[in-house]
Amino acid sequence: QRHWTNAVAVFCSHIFKKNHDLTKAWKGKTEQLLRVDEHDFTMRPAFGGPAIPVGVDVQVESLDSISEVDMDFTMTLYLRHYWKDERLSFPSTNNKSMTFDGRLVKKIWVPDVFFVHSKRSFIHDTTTDNIMLRVFPDGHVLYSMRVTVTAMCNMDFSRFPLDSQTCSLELESYAYTDEDLMLYWKNGNESLKTDEKISLSQFLIQKFHTTSRLAFYSSTGWYNRLYINFTLRRHIFFFLLQTYFPATLMVMLSWVSFWIDRRAVPARVSLGITTVLTMSTIITGVNASMPRVSYIKAVDIYLWVSFVFVFLSVLEYAAVNYLTTVQERKERKLQKRFSCSCGIPHSKSMMLDGNYSESDANSLAGYTRNQMVPEEEKQEKIVVHLAMSNESNSSRKRGLKGHVSLRIIQNTHAIDKYSRLIFPGTYIFFNLIYWSVFS
Repeated sequence: QRHWTNAVAVFCSHIFKKNHDLTKAWKGKTEQLLRVDEHDFTMRPAFGGPAIPVGVDVQVESLDSISEVDMDFTMTLYLRHYWKDERLSFPSTNNKSMTFDGRLVKKIWVPDVFFVHSKRSFIHDTTTDNIMLRVFPDGHVLYSMRVTVTAMCNMDFSRFPLDSQTCSLELESYAYTDEDLMLYWKNGNESLKTDEKISLSQFLIQKFHTTSRLAFYSSTGWYNRLYINFTLRRHIFFFLLQTYFPATLMVMLSWVSFWIDRRAVPARVSLGITTVLTMSTIITGVNASMPRVSYIKAVDIYLWVSFVFVFLSVLEYAAVNYLTTVQERKERKLQKRFSCSCGIPHSKSMMLDGNYSESDANSLAGYTRNQMVPEEEKQEKIVVHLAMSNESNSSRKRGLKGHVSLRIIQNTHAIDKYSRLIFPGTYIFFNLIYWSVFS
């Protein structure tokens, strides 16, 4: 048993010593295989010869945000480069590659790719730098990094919020022209992969695609530039709930004043002012979250047309009130003229026996004797007067009923009647044109 225990201890120490020695030996072998110290890696591979091809592929991990105010987007992606550097080739019996982290990247040559029109970008460094370098025996190199970049996107808001936006992330070599370095998409459109879980709150991602072209700088020359293009379509339901429906309801609410009595001045004026102020608040809230562009947006057309409808409903009541005042002045003048030409007012308090009452006597006190009726003609005159007064009373009652019904009808002005049809019809016609053009 003691012999067996000693044998196990010797074996373990031998294994530990062997592994420790292998680590040291492998470290020395790695330096020998890659020959990092034997070459000048400040120069590109095949320096002085033809342009070195560098293939690129990208996997988009997330599209973090789209900002209309700043006109930019933020994207996190895996950026991979493929090229061949014969200075890094090494002999291998099993043709297996060697993988390293970011520490070796600082000792060898790597493509100097940068993001054109980027505002901010960084390589993730938790828990260590997210950089991978894989070297194959024949000298082919895979260089991968995880990057988050915020880049500029020129957006057109002329159809906002019924718009689609196309943004591009552009990659280019900073120092090497197309005569020294040729950037290309390694597998064409297949070089761009996206995560299926990518989603945005306001946008629907329609498609990703790649393009490439040459970019010219007057002082340095031509460069290969790669484009990651993606098209976004804005979700409209949020703006329907927050902008379009409230604006439409305010316009419809302003139409209620057409059914209110034209003499109810406080009701109609307060309703008109409330709808105007509410529309102003909606317009201000929408423009506060948008960049100050110098052209008209689609939502501006809808909101300002709605505001004009609300404002016209206030002006409509101003016209109705003015015309009503003018009409009442004319009626007063006619009443004054009619009362002056009538002469003696009607006597309503005659006695059936032909005698006058005290009130009638007092009312006749101001008349002269020549105007008084003689005694012998009094009976006949009174009968005639009573007959006429009765007839006039009956006609007056009929006229009063007709006058009351006429006044009830006249409480609604003709302008109100026409407005009940013209305003809704015109607004519906505007909506049909608007949604057929912009949707």
